[in-house]
Amino acid sequence: MVKQTGQQKPIAQNRKARHDYHIDDVVEAGLVLTGTEVKSLRQGRASLVDAFAAVRGSELWLQGMHIPEYTHGTWTNHEPRRTRKLLLHKDELAKLVKAVEQQGVSLIPLSLYFKDGYAKVELATGRGKKDYDKRHSLAERQAGREAQRALADRTRRRD
Repeated sequence: MVKQTGQQKPIAQNRKARHDYHIDDVVEAGLVLTGTEVKSLRQGRASLVDAFAAVRGSELWLQGMHIPEYTHGTWTNHEPRRTRKLLLHKDELAKLVKAVEQQGVSLIPLSLYFKDGYAKVELATGRGKKDYDKRHSLAERQAGREAQRALADRTRRRD
């Protein structure tokens, strides 16, 4: 079996995370999975919508991630929303634990993908946005789109 190098397309993304949180720091973590979970992920089936990471003792756990049961699985199939262990280097784990101890900081999974044959999750520390922050970032994004559209129209008219 030849392993592919580099990052493939994401299996699942938490698009709403960047809308709901101010993202501070991003870390890549490995996942401890069962065989049917990996097969289901390879079919491109997963959801990070309600997922979050929590610290228990000296370990980091991913909760709320939904990986549907493998369609061709038997009695060995997994539970779709079970708690999964995250694998990090000791210094990265210590940095994340220190960040989470601050009030208002959460660990949010941003995306799930395979890298070199291993399932990885992109984990971010973030603070929740208030409603007015969300409106402000939407207005900024809209203004940027309008500026790009105006610039494109201007260059088209010159040609």
